[in-house]
Amino acid sequence: MPNISHKRHLAKTITWRIVGTIDTFVLSWLISGNPLIGLKIGFSEVVTKMLLYYLHERIWFNIGIRNSRKRHIIKTITWRIIGTLDTILLSWFITGNPFTGIKIGLAEVITKMILYYFHERAWYRINFGLEKSERKKRWKKIL
Repeated sequence: MPNISHKRHLAKTITWRIVGTIDTFVLSWLISGNPLIGLKIGFSEVVTKMLLYYLHERIWFNIGIRNSRKRHIIKTITWRIIGTLDTILLSWFITGNPFTGIKIGLAEVITKMILYYFHERAWYRINFGLEKSERKKRWKKIL
């Protein structure tokens, strides 16, 4: 198994959280009709989602599925389940309305899966946090 640093997982966590927070803010605003609700939900997720995403990354690091499109798709689905449940619960808590939480969570299913898949593909091409031998293997596959 390649030596991948914790820095790589932290960097992926941060970049995904930026993308995810923007998406949550926009969807929450559109569904609730209130930009303040969008901000509250988007920013409340920053802490919970960063922790959950980092743990998800560490677990997937130890799973023996090779890096491939199949891995990225399975990883996308598992993350989306976790992320959607977190969004629904936080949205319900912030708005006081379980149906608004469900609407926001379900809207995110599509947008977040698409965004996450491309985030994973992009990070597969980035060498940050990889040892040199792993970098060479990846570039041979890409070229």
